[in-house]
Amino acid sequence: MSPSTRPSQQPDPRSTPTGEDPASGSPPTASRPGPESGPEHGRTADAASGEDARTRSGSPAAASPLSDSGSGDSGFVDSGSGDSGSGARGSAGEGSTGGGDSTGTAVGGAAGAVTGPAGGSGHPGGKGEDGGNGAGGGGDGLAGDDAAGPGPGDGEPARGASGEPTSGDGGSSPSCLADVVGAAGGAHAETLLAGGPPGEGTAVEEHEAGSGTGEEHETGPGNGNGAGEAETTGGRDGGSGTIAGSGAAAEDAPPAASAASPDSTAPLAPPTSTGSSSTGSSSTGSSSTGSSSTAGAPARRGLRARHPVAARRWSRTVTVLAVVLVFAALVMPNGLSRFSPQAFTRIPGEAVIAAAILPLLRPRARRVVAGLLGAGLGLLLILKFIDIGFYSVLDRPFDLVLDWILFADGRSFLKDSIGPAGSAAVTVGVVLLAGGLLVAMVLAVLRLGELLARHRATVSRATFVAAIAWITCAAISLDIAGTPVATTAASKLVRDRAHRVGAGIEDERKFAKVAAVDDFRDTPPDQLLTALRGKDVIFAFIESYGRVAIDENEKMSAALDPALREGGERLREAGFSSRSAFLKSPTTGAGSWLAHSTLWSGLWVDNQRRYRTATASDRMTLTGAFARTGAWRTVGMMPGVTRAWPEGDFYDFDKIYDSREMGYKGPKFSWSPVPDQYTMSAFERLERSRKDRDPLMAGVILATSHNPWAPLPRMIGWDEVGDGSVYHAVKEEGRDPEEVWRDPEEVRTEYRRAVEYSVDNLVSYVEEYGDDDTVLVFLGDHQPVPTVAGEEASRDVPITIVARDEAVMDRISGWEWQDGLKPGPDAPVWRMDTFRDRFLTAYGPDGKPGDPPAGRE
Repeated sequence: MSPSTRPSQQPDPRSTPTGEDPASGSPPTASRPGPESGPEHGRTADAASGEDARTRSGSPAAASPLSDSGSGDSGFVDSGSGDSGSGARGSAGEGSTGGGDSTGTAVGGAAGAVTGPAGGSGHPGGKGEDGGNGAGGGGDGLAGDDAAGPGPGDGEPARGASGEPTSGDGGSSPSCLADVVGAAGGAHAETLLAGGPPGEGTAVEEHEAGSGTGEEHETGPGNGNGAGEAETTGGRDGGSGTIAGSGAAAEDAPPAASAASPDSTAPLAPPTSTGSSSTGSSSTGSSSTGSSSTAGAPARRGLRARHPVAARRWSRTVTVLAVVLVFAALVMPNGLSRFSPQAFTRIPGEAVIAAAILPLLRPRARRVVAGLLGAGLGLLLILKFIDIGFYSVLDRPFDLVLDWILFADGRSFLKDSIGPAGSAAVTVGVVLLAGGLLVAMVLAVLRLGELLARHRATVSRATFVAAIAWITCAAISLDIAGTPVATTAASKLVRDRAHRVGAGIEDERKFAKVAAVDDFRDTPPDQLLTALRGKDVIFAFIESYGRVAIDENEKMSAALDPALREGGERLREAGFSSRSAFLKSPTTGAGSWLAHSTLWSGLWVDNQRRYRTATASDRMTLTGAFARTGAWRTVGMMPGVTRAWPEGDFYDFDKIYDSREMGYKGPKFSWSPVPDQYTMSAFERLERSRKDRDPLMAGVILATSHNPWAPLPRMIGWDEVGDGSVYHAVKEEGRDPEEVWRDPEEVRTEYRRAVEYSVDNLVSYVEEYGDDDTVLVFLGDHQPVPTVAGEEASRDVPITIVARDEAVMDRISGWEWQDGLKPGPDAPVWRMDTFRDRFLTAYGPDGKPGDPPAGRE
């Protein structure tokens, strides 16, 4: 195209753009672009004059989708067209791009510095095959903002509004600078282009990918600088233009907008772009690889751009929550009794180390490490919550190897207490909560890791100060109310659990050796239990009957004492003697099966691994000793067993009656499937009332005093028990467990009433069915939960022997047990695992009246 075809009229730089108030200098309001209606590549032609619609005098040019006038974002890159254009000017005029004759390449300025109240970024001209001139134009912008374009221009010297060249020849160059100075009203603009040697045809520019910075302001989005590579080919006669590049841009970059003049027919369509950008708010981010394209549509504003203040507040809130979550995982105690304000005033050493290391890692490595740390902290926090539950019930931490089976038992307890639907809802809720907590912790650590990296200098100083503080506090052993300020509690907990796993494996090996040693293994059957031949011997476990009911809780013991004294008097009136002491249980709060196996096996079974080892062995149990003699029929009354119980074979019972075989037709009382009185009635009906039977040795579990102790049955006449249907009406009289458990004092009251009922049941049974050959041994299996017993309660449980035959009581006179149903404070306390050997010795052929026990604790 010849120069004569170029526009002959320059736009008036002093004309006011449509929509702008000349007095105030306000920028024109951007209108949404309509459908494309001009020639390809987004340039709109005027049919009459051939002018570029964006260069009409006095009308603002349509803003590029990659550049918003006055916003300080990256410059627009456009293909040259057949005519050489000149930048449109106005009092707030926006720059446009000139063009070449045929095929040319134009790349926006790398950086622009805007000064004055109405300055903006300029756009360089392009170069055609005949070396046509390009003109830069001034635009309207916010005073003081910096704007950056994508790269150098290739073309003739750029001209200002007056058309005078301000620089040397253009060409392919690694960088260019456009310095635009504007005055109010668009009176003057000067554009400076610094270029290299001229180039021919299509120019390709390459830049090393870099990073972008963004700043948020309440008045608008931040600025962004990007570096990448761009290739531009095009022109009015040269076909379509294409831009390919990569770099970094601010997260809140302004969208493209079109400020169309009254006589423009369509907005400028953006070029096609392929590249990537990283986003950030008030931060520095690294570029990443991705892709995006725009074709004839402006970029959309996000919620962050529309509501920057709210977004900033939300971001800060999320960051604070992330800090709190991570801090809680590091310093939160794993038991309710350890919670105190000073527990949360500690400095976790693990956090100081992480804050020092994470900023030094490369982005990908930092994300991987942060993700692993987050997952570990999430699991640690979940473990602490589980520990809190275990300490509240079992007064011990969760065993990572052995205690998984207890979750199934816990779900069964919930199912029995609140029904299948409630149990399922609780289970699902707990699983979702645990999963959500794990995910939240990972996201929290990832967020904090990026925050530390963006503020590396500040973080380095703060970490140094924190490290000095931690070391100083540790060196002088500074504490608050006994709680050390410098702590590594989280790492200690992890080490402790790892040690417990190893110790548990070693303990299993040692326990197997101990279980193999049995002083009574080779004792002939006719030498076993000779002093009890012909007697019906009943061992009854009262669920959760602990020392707290006897003397460790003054209020509770004062209420139970009259019932125990009355029971002793009733037994004496019936011709029975009773003596009592204490045994130390291997468990507390729950785990009854551990206590049962300890008493009957003579082994200290205090965890699930030992229980499995013991029940899988051939060790002779106390029940097995009765069975070996052939002089007793051994029976188990197990109302708490509701499904198959293979471990029952270990105890050598000839017959086990579980809850399904007792013929009970009444309701459940919370967890307890069968009331205690019905259990004893069923034993009498199914076994003891038989004619021509052998003497009985029975193991009876009384479950009414099992947590949650509401509703409770009451004693009725033995002839009223029947099949248990009568208990439907009795249950209606009981209390709601939810109501009871709102008040710990009410829980203690109902627990005491449950124990009182169970003891009264046994006393009444002996009164009703006891005879000269009746020997009753009843004891607690463990203390109740800490809600009742307290955190500092012992593991002692009372044990009592009742018999009418004085010869039976004389055999244990050397034990120094105390008369009555209530042992005193100075009564003997034995470990529960010692009872088997002492009992077999006292009632064997070598036992003599007044002989002391073989050992004592």
